[in-house]
Amino acid sequence: MTAETELLQRVRDALRTDTSIGFDEQPIVLALSDGALLVDGEVPDVAVKRRTLRTVAAVVALRPVIDRLHVQPAQPMEDGMIGDHVRDALVAEPALADCRVRIWVKGRPELVCDPLSASGAIDIRVDGGVVTLDGEVTGLGHKRLAGALAWWVPGSRDVINGIGVAPPEEDSDAEITDAVRLVLEKDAFVNAAQIRVITEKAVVGLYGLVPTESERNMAEHDAWYVFGVENVVNRIVVG
Repeated sequence: MTAETELLQRVRDALRTDTSIGFDEQPIVLALSDGALLVDGEVPDVAVKRRTLRTVAAVVALRPVIDRLHVQPAQPMEDGMIGDHVRDALVAEPALADCRVRIWVKGRPELVCDPLSASGAIDIRVDGGVVTLDGEVTGLGHKRLAGALAWWVPGSRDVINGIGVAPPEEDSDAEITDAVRLVLEKDAFVNAAQIRVITEKAVVGLYGLVPTESERNMAEHDAWYVFGVENVVNRIVVG
């Protein structure tokens, strides 16, 4: 067995250890490419995607990981429709009212929102159901909220949040907690008042009581949608 074959086997074994990933039931492809580990395929939801990448990174250590793992869309959509939904969500969000918003269509930017006192800018691109956000905003909370809004579009298969923050802002567990709480409050399908959020070393713990398993899962997905979250421990009780 070569060193590369052994590494791939160790990654597969680690993925099988986490039963929440369901590795043998998922079309996840692992391959080595120019020294990096490629993770490709489509998984049921963002929680499986994040846990898979976290597990892979822990095994390969300093080796780069190429993420081509996408999420099955809740509703199949063409790229143009996905872009329109993301655009509308960003423009309608009061917290982003000072941001200039552009959407790229056929390689060209179209300006859709240009406030007089713009203090930030967000560019939207969609390719194969993958939403890429670029630009610059004034706070990490705005960056994280924009990413969650893009994830909420039913056709989104992945969100690459490349938005910069200026002036630079130091991140912290408190910042992540505030962002997760905000996203939960924005989600019309989740009663945020019933959920407590605690973050330690970028690991988000969710606690509380909700009436359905569906709401419990949606709350967890909302936490995973927040940029910078390393893991989510869902202690929410259904009852």
